[in-house]
Amino acid sequence: MIGKLKGVIDSYGEDFIILDVHGVGYVVHCSSRTLQNLPPAGEAAILSIETHVREDMIRLFGFKSDAEREWFRLLQTVQGVGAKVALGILSVLDPGTLGTAIATSDKAAVARGPGVGPKLAQRIVAELKDKVPAFSGVDPALIRLSDSVEDKSAPVPVADAVSALVNLGYPQAQASAAIAAALKHAGETPEAKTLIRLGLKELAR
Repeated sequence: MIGKLKGVIDSYGEDFIILDVHGVGYVVHCSSRTLQNLPPAGEAAILSIETHVREDMIRLFGFKSDAEREWFRLLQTVQGVGAKVALGILSVLDPGTLGTAIATSDKAAVARGPGVGPKLAQRIVAELKDKVPAFSGVDPALIRLSDSVEDKSAPVPVADAVSALVNLGYPQAQASAAIAAALKHAGETPEAKTLIRLGLKELAR
């Protein structure tokens, strides 16, 4: 199996590059985000590689980081997510944003991936949520807060503060992260207006 390739970019295709490694041209499929972050043809590049072997073909997938490759693997453990859908998700969400979206049950963010409908986004969040904290370093406090907001067990000021930030146009995951951070500095029984003010300060950083 090939785990990493270092070479010179020979040319670009719609969803792949040809990477020249000592005279051998490897066709490496990449997410659009990875393609945009690679140097022009003729320059050197290093890619983490995932190798898919089937009876009729061997296909290489390339990533700018090991974390992106790990997400590619993890996403495909969910029924209905193949290589194409996994690459599509990674084209619109970087590994950190994807980890936060899943940890905070932000199904709308996951559904931005091409070919990901609401039901599949729900399945991805449900099946991968427990794997995210250890995998991506997402703050456990953020996960607890998001869970409590979703199941309506959060204290009213907390739920109201998250709702207020969402109503101001911030994505659910970003609003939850800001309020989770605000709670660390808000005292024991903060009011919603205090959390909103501290949350906005976090968002302005």
